[in-house]
Amino acid sequence: MEGSFVNNLDEWIKMQKNLLSTLRELEKKSESEEDRLNLILEARTAFQHMMRTLKAFDQWLQDPMVIRHMPKEMLEDVKRTSWQLLEQLVELDIRHTSEFRDVILKLGKEGKLDPLIWVRPPQEEQQQGGRRSFTTM
Repeated sequence: MEGSFVNNLDEWIKMQKNLLSTLRELEKKSESEEDRLNLILEARTAFQHMMRTLKAFDQWLQDPMVIRHMPKEMLEDVKRTSWQLLEQLVELDIRHTSEFRDVILKLGKEGKLDPLIWVRPPQEEQQQGGRRSFTTM
């Protein structure tokens, strides 16, 4: 049991180190290729890896072997770091959502919102004579 548990830990560490190395290499290369599509793909890739790692960390903290044997100092580090990450994520969410809201309002005032994907609020649709609007998924 102990050997396979340690082997699994070793494999996870190796995989995460390889990922970190790849991310650092890609970050250097991507600075010159930052078009909109690449930016979206890179952000989505980052979110997918974060979600995978967060899920694994959550499962890790439910494992009886970890719960029973992890020193308090390590748990304090996990708590402190996870709260810092949460704070940064919430700050990103607030900043990004606020800025995008401003962009949408500006484009709406200028009549530059794409009519094929923009959904008008029901009140605005009634004012426009009940024309049908389309939603996006």
